Amino acid sequence: MEDNPLVGTWKLVSYSCSDEDGNVDYPLGTGTRGYITYTADGYMSVFIASADRANYASEDLSGGTVEENAAAARTYMAYCGKYELHHDRVVHHIELALYPNRSGTSQVRYYELSGDRIDLTRPPILVNGKSQTCR
Repeated sequence: MEDNPLVGTWKLVSYSCSDEDGNVDYPLGTGTRGYITYTADGYMSVFIASADRANYASEDLSGGTVEENAAAARTYMAYCGKYELHHDRVVHHIELALYPNRSGTSQVRYYELSGDRIDLTRPPILVNGKSQTCR
């Protein structure tokens, strides 16, 4: 992918969604942290987490109560796979995902570059029971 402006690791500045009425939602809360990486050989990965994720009571990596595991899953988003770059969009071909329904799907993100920032916007999806556009 010659002259690929997306190659590198990008630190998340914000993650929000808005519905058709302009109401803004923060699915993982405000202060969300994360990274997206695009490699020159066509792979990508995304990791996004709520700012206030609680630690498990146990240090055992295979431990955690049902409630702790559910809270950890609700406050984290991750997926990876290959990607295709187009003029105004990038398509993520998801191979692995924390949210199982995304594995094996292709997800479109429209992108705009401004200096050292990238703005990714996805077409509307269902978030908290409403159709929302996320960026």
